[in-house]
Amino acid sequence: MKDKLKILVVGSGGREFAVARALKKSPHVAEVFCAPGNSGMAAIGVKATGIAEDDFKALKDFAIKEDIAWTFVGPEDALVAGIVDYFHAFDLKIFGPNARAAELEGSKDYALQFMEKYQVPHPRYETFQSAETAISALPDFGLPVVLKEDGLAGGKGVVIAEDRETAESTLMEMFAKGQKQVVLEEFLTGPEYSVFAVMQGGNYRLLPLAQDHKRAYDGDKGPNTGGMGSYSPVPQLSQAEYQEIVDQLVEPTAKGLLAGGYDYHGVLYLGLMMTKQGPKMIEYNVRLGDPETEVVLPCLKSDFAELVAACVNDEEMPAVEEKDEAVLGVILAAEGYPKKPLKGQKLGQLPAEDGIFVDCANVTGPAADLAGNGGRILMVRAEAADLKEAQEHVYAYLAKLDIPQTFYRRDIGYRATGKRF
Repeated sequence: MKDKLKILVVGSGGREFAVARALKKSPHVAEVFCAPGNSGMAAIGVKATGIAEDDFKALKDFAIKEDIAWTFVGPEDALVAGIVDYFHAFDLKIFGPNARAAELEGSKDYALQFMEKYQVPHPRYETFQSAETAISALPDFGLPVVLKEDGLAGGKGVVIAEDRETAESTLMEMFAKGQKQVVLEEFLTGPEYSVFAVMQGGNYRLLPLAQDHKRAYDGDKGPNTGGMGSYSPVPQLSQAEYQEIVDQLVEPTAKGLLAGGYDYHGVLYLGLMMTKQGPKMIEYNVRLGDPETEVVLPCLKSDFAELVAACVNDEEMPAVEEKDEAVLGVILAAEGYPKKPLKGQKLGQLPAEDGIFVDCANVTGPAADLAGNGGRILMVRAEAADLKEAQEHVYAYLAKLDIPQTFYRRDIGYRATGKRF
């Protein structure tokens, strides 16, 4: 692998903060730029360019001007919109699936059809083009029922309707705001896990396993969000169950990508549920998850930049080595998130503490006087010998903060530790 590389990361959130930090740690990397980035990145030596993630021409021009070795794409919107195809047209190297492969996240219906074709276990489902036909099919699915917007929704396009009235009103609302298709799925029960595979055609390398918490409030209550916290490893999952996931979900997915002729050089997220009938695929994302990235990458002992470079350059990908440590992170979100988040929270400069790391996401202002900018503002993360220690350290740190108009869940990691704060 070459040295003194310049890398461009596309995106601006906590995921991109974590990716940029991991890449910058590599001895092969000289500089990391982020487009647009956020003002908190200056603290880790990453240069925010301010270029919008959907301004493909400006991103391409920057990559050429700065002699960028390769570009790492964080957000799904840019991938679905075809940034990889655009860069390839100019012979620029870029990490991510092309637009055709990105439809695995761009359309829930497309992803479920892929699962059916390549025999990846998944929930029973049906896709509808109108609220009326979807409503008439509700008795076929019983209650609760899972309602999914077909297109991109930033992790918030899923509603679990507990009663008929909620299901009907949700379907009407989804179509009213422009969805052309909505998917009805059977409601499954069981723990959910996040698997990340660096895909290179039919080859792959698995990153550390993680579990996130999607609901806004303690006890998995409230609306779905992009994720309120996560942790890795996941000790409650047995090695036998993990192998089941690889054999029944990862392997047929990789074979399907190869058989289908997909151009996939990037991360594939496999969101799954471990049911009594075995693992079932819930969704594909065509990029690293947020907030899982912030805990998965710090668990790597191996050089993340080496893995990405090998994938992009069609070289044999190195084995993934994991640290013998645990990482747990809790999201500090703006009051009102996910529906109507407030902005302008005064964060100032958060206190430094050994073993505690702060990943900035939705922040603005100078690095010494940051302010919240809505949504998920930042993640407080701890690295420790085990999850109980990491969990205790995170919550002890959060308890010292006094930041009005914010909230966080007090039970991140409880499935592994049994503890809430």
